Amino acid sequence: MSVKIRLQRHGKKGKPFYWVVAADARAKRDGKFLEKIGTYNPNTNPATIDLNVDAAAKWLFNGAQPTDTARAILSYKGALLKHHLNGGVRKGAITQDQADAKFTAWLDEKANKVNTKVSGLADNKAAAKTAALNAEKEVNAKRIAAAQEAKAAAEAATATAEEATPEVEENTEETEA
Repeated sequence: MSVKIRLQRHGKKGKPFYWVVAADARAKRDGKFLEKIGTYNPNTNPATIDLNVDAAAKWLFNGAQPTDTARAILSYKGALLKHHLNGGVRKGAITQDQADAKFTAWLDEKANKVNTKVSGLADNKAAAKTAALNAEKEVNAKRIAAAQEAKAAAEAATATAEEATPEVEENTEETEA
């Protein structure tokens, strides 16, 4: 029996949500599976991945072949690294303590990268929000200035109209006489 580590689609139309599962290669995409290893939500930024690294490494040791997308997810979360380090432990090249130390160091480095990306996205979002607010303030200031100019022009027009009106009345009186 050939086992694949692959994604099972869940969620609704336009909002995919995936389970990372170990399944028989002959089973349908969303069909029967052997074990649920984790979840993957691509709708968030960055994508949310919850993965049982030990279970994934166990399935990789047993010969499960990940699909391309599943391989990327396993690599991102460190399951492939853990599998590689466990292989070194089995061969006697390193001890289990050394492998665990290397894996935790890698996890810390990866967490720092993810936190940097999240903070960068938050900073970009805040900068875009302040830029939009400043642009809106400029538009409002121009709108207020234009309204004041229009009001001043209207007052000037009414003032000239009032000055011009008495002359017309005087002219009409002279023509009547």
